Amino acid sequence: MISQKRQIGHFIVELVVWRVPTPVPGSDHFYKYRLFFGRRGHRIIGYDNERGKGDHRHVEGVQVRYRFTDLETLIADFTADTEQWRALHASVDSQD
Repeated sequence: MISQKRQIGHFIVELVVWRVPTPVPGSDHFYKYRLFFGRRGHRIIGYDNERGKGDHRHVEGVQVRYRFTDLETLIADFTADTEQWRALHASVDSQD
């Protein structure tokens, strides 16, 4: 199981991944996960595989399917999305 929560600037980054005995309905792998980037009560970017919906990601309120290949790629894709968002919204990092 992976469980990490940290603060980056004014943002929260949380990664929770655990192995499951059978795939979550809608997914074809043995992991359940939720990856969060945002502020308390406000998700900016999220990746998860909710029961019935399968693997997907959220970016500023828009949900799209995500093609899960392995954990390393999942975390790399999530990290790239958060870094890209922060680069495009650099002024938000400096706000109190």
